[in-house]
Amino acid sequence: MAEDSSISTPPPPQVQASPPPPVAEEKEVEASPPAPPPVVEESESLPIIEKEELPPPPTPPQESKSLAAMMEKEESFSSPPPSLAAEEKVEELGESVVAKEEVVVVEAVKEKQIEEQKIPQTLVSFKEESNKVADLSDVERKALEELKQLVQEALNSHQFSSPPPPPTTKEEEKQSVTPPGQNSQEIPAVSSGPTSDAPAKAEAPLSESDVSTEKPPPQESKVEEQPPSKESQEGVKKEEPKIASSPEEVSIWGIPLLKDDRSDVILLKFLRAREFKVKDAFIMIKNTIRWGKDFKIDELLDEDLGDDLDKVVFMHGHDREGHPVCYNVYGEFQNKELYQKTFADEAKRTRFLRCRIQFLERSIRKLDFSPGGISTIFQVNDLKNSPGPGKRELRLATSQALQLLQDNYPEFVAKQVFINVPWWYLAFYTMISPFMTQRTKSKFVFAGPSKSADTLFKYISPEQVPIQYGGLSVDYCDCNPEFTVADPATEITVKPATKKTVEIIIYEKCIIVWEIRVVGWEVSYGAEFVPDAKDAYTVIIQKPTKLASTDEPVVTSSFKVGELGKIMLTVDNSTSKKKKLIYRFKIKPFSD
Repeated sequence: MAEDSSISTPPPPQVQASPPPPVAEEKEVEASPPAPPPVVEESESLPIIEKEELPPPPTPPQESKSLAAMMEKEESFSSPPPSLAAEEKVEELGESVVAKEEVVVVEAVKEKQIEEQKIPQTLVSFKEESNKVADLSDVERKALEELKQLVQEALNSHQFSSPPPPPTTKEEEKQSVTPPGQNSQEIPAVSSGPTSDAPAKAEAPLSESDVSTEKPPPQESKVEEQPPSKESQEGVKKEEPKIASSPEEVSIWGIPLLKDDRSDVILLKFLRAREFKVKDAFIMIKNTIRWGKDFKIDELLDEDLGDDLDKVVFMHGHDREGHPVCYNVYGEFQNKELYQKTFADEAKRTRFLRCRIQFLERSIRKLDFSPGGISTIFQVNDLKNSPGPGKRELRLATSQALQLLQDNYPEFVAKQVFINVPWWYLAFYTMISPFMTQRTKSKFVFAGPSKSADTLFKYISPEQVPIQYGGLSVDYCDCNPEFTVADPATEITVKPATKKTVEIIIYEKCIIVWEIRVVGWEVSYGAEFVPDAKDAYTVIIQKPTKLASTDEPVVTSSFKVGELGKIMLTVDNSTSKKKKLIYRFKIKPFSD
């Protein structure tokens, strides 16, 4: 078999084999790691839609002129040497040749080299901003200081604990029509949305007037019953400034405000959600704190709401940048019993909402709010068999949940990936996208059923992706004691009508265990051991067998190696579509 492409694989951990000879080490260094999937260019204002490969449309003449002009400008700045240009052409010609049979050579070496090759890759269009104060721009730093000052004043005056002003009635509005300026400021307070800055400032005098009107009657009664009431009045007056001088303590998502640098990360989330408009961010913080008290978040955290939705929403693994991954499986609501139990009436929809908020609050409190920590979540939304927009109850509950999340949980999503997207959802998204901000839309990625696994692998390593979505990760149990999410996997693309062979070189006696899967299968798979000795015979571990999509998604095998040689895993893709091959292996010490 011709070695048309040589790709080295991240070696397995815990290898007790002796280091390979110098020649093998040179090959390992020279060989490049498996090429990552191509990065999909994403605009900030448009979502990513993973489509089937189509021939490129003809370019209009105007674009070609602009490209030519750009090339002329680049050449004027710097022209590459002729030798480099020739090498690039040779490489392009080499890449254009489609190999009928490809061999991937892997060497079973020690664990230290894994860390060198396993480098997280940034494959997201939305680039998260830094939460370190030193990295902020002057405008952002100034806005943060102003917001911290407003929050400190609110803590000193107990604005967060004071109840919001009651809604004004029509009679009160008629009585308060005197100044035109005040009338225009009181209108937003009547609406159900976020209050404006003017009503927020008016809260303090309202609470003071209430206290002043309530205090005189008990003072008059004390004067009649107990004549020496001046001392008690003086004592009350002396105690009041002490209470007012001690600021209240308020926490958001378990982080106390203005106690340490984690509070800066919290405030920056509100500022970014309001485009660094300080007053709007401050109003949003006040509304979030009041909503949390009304919703009784602290009590909700310890409340037992059952496990009916454990398969609907769950956390599993991390993406390539370290964000925890949350999966939302809407197809579970095809179960009529679960659907009725969750959305049949208003009380059940309220319970569903409390379950989602409880899950989110528990997940948020596990995040790292330090300035350099991970404080966002990677969201995966599986729309396979999802109920359509005709389900009124689901639509009402979802819209209510989205509104609460938008108002009270700003900047907690690093990426929103929608997989197994049906046609109707794209049409629905087209209708609602004009109402979304560019920042929100830049976090969206859409993928149809045939592209779902490849799309997930761009952002999440295969060993972190659950088996049902094309990866190798399973629940932690006794069914798979050999591998965990800490064991890295390798991805290889098998081209149509191509046979791919993975060679794992063995340097000493050992026991080798491996996992392999081809997403969707419909290919032939075989395994054999080829000794290095010329007179030795090849050992067939598994005869080439065609595996269907309904077969076991992951094949796990092991082999006791008594002599030096190589394990050869062969995948023959006779279909007209490219396939994604994923495998990993582990070396164990040999024991007689």
